[in-house]
Amino acid sequence: MDEHGGDPARLPSPPLAPEQQLTLRPARPEDLDAFFEQQLDPEAQHMAAFTRPVDDREAFRTQWEPRLNSDQNIVRTIWFEGEIAGYMLSYYNAEDERTEVAYWLGKNYWGRGIAARALRAFIEAEFPAQTLYARAAKDNVRSLRVLEKCGFTTAGEQTGFAHARGRETAEYVLRREPDHSTPAGL
Repeated sequence: MDEHGGDPARLPSPPLAPEQQLTLRPARPEDLDAFFEQQLDPEAQHMAAFTRPVDDREAFRTQWEPRLNSDQNIVRTIWFEGEIAGYMLSYYNAEDERTEVAYWLGKNYWGRGIAARALRAFIEAEFPAQTLYARAAKDNVRSLRVLEKCGFTTAGEQTGFAHARGRETAEYVLRREPDHSTPAGL
């Protein structure tokens, strides 16, 4: 693993070309199988850190189905070139009284600009005039860069138990103000 959280032997993927088809659509129960398979990847689990890895498909579905049917969550499937690349998720953090966003991108789609483009589209469609928060492990440089590209800035730091790592892990809490524009071309 290199300092950016990736495997140095892995060749970089080509960047996302503007003509490549990326859409967000409401997540459906049939998308859960792809989400399940993506979250099984150990490197992806390590980078996500605070997710709770589930190795049983039915337990995963049981965990996820309420998210799909909740009025407090918005879940969008990232559809790229005819395949499920991952998801965007928003939820209300009752403890901190704020809306937070999170995302997951299958490892096959890393390094191509898909996450930043999808997050930007998600924010523009669902939260154009709302302050948003996000979290990322301090060593998840790639995710922090995606959030930065979408106008998030560091608002604080916390430490919490990272289930995927089995230990306490430092994280940044980031905030995006509604009037913040993102650079063109993402």
